[in-house]
Amino acid sequence: MKRAIFTFLAFFIFLGYLSAQAYEGTIEFKKKKNSAFVIEYAFPPEAVENAIEQQMQKLGSKGKEERGLFNGDKGFTTYNNVVLEEANTTPMDYIIKVDRKSKREDEKSVLYLILMKDGVNQLGTLDADAESRMKSFLNNFNAAIEIAYLELKIKNQEEVVAKAEKKCKRLMDDQVEMEAKIKKLKESLEENAKTQEITAKNIEDEKIALEALKASRKP
Repeated sequence: MKRAIFTFLAFFIFLGYLSAQAYEGTIEFKKKKNSAFVIEYAFPPEAVENAIEQQMQKLGSKGKEERGLFNGDKGFTTYNNVVLEEANTTPMDYIIKVDRKSKREDEKSVLYLILMKDGVNQLGTLDADAESRMKSFLNNFNAAIEIAYLELKIKNQEEVVAKAEKKCKRLMDDQVEMEAKIKKLKESLEENAKTQEITAKNIEDEKIALEALKASRKP
């Protein structure tokens, strides 16, 4: 059974590799339609973004993310002066955005890559070889994303375990507290029973004393 599941997962990942083919498209950035490399990945956006960030860190580039509620470019991250030897040895600005493919396909992503240099889109200036190498790099990026996805799942599972352990500890603490309350309640019940017994005896003694006083009345 485990072997069958592993074979299925391996086949699924293999299909993911086959489906990842980069092509040229457009996306709006800085209120302008820009030519960009586009590729779909069979992984959630967070895994793709993590893989990109890790790759760029290796190249010594720290991304600057577009933020702000009213920022039309929100979601884009710019990595300046990147030299990606597998694709292009010329330093360029890599402007990247990763979107969920659709509301129903949140486990799939679409990556947009704009290449800029001195504020000019470079996609149209690449020769056939550079363009092919760039697409090849994106097509083969699945392996890096798969590693990032595994780490993401491990992190999520660690959070699930930590949450469960926290809940278990809280329940154990509650049990200790309730057992202490039960013990105290039992002690109170025992003390109450003893007090009732003493009080009942006192009542009988007081009744006897009362009858004796009544008997001493003069006719």
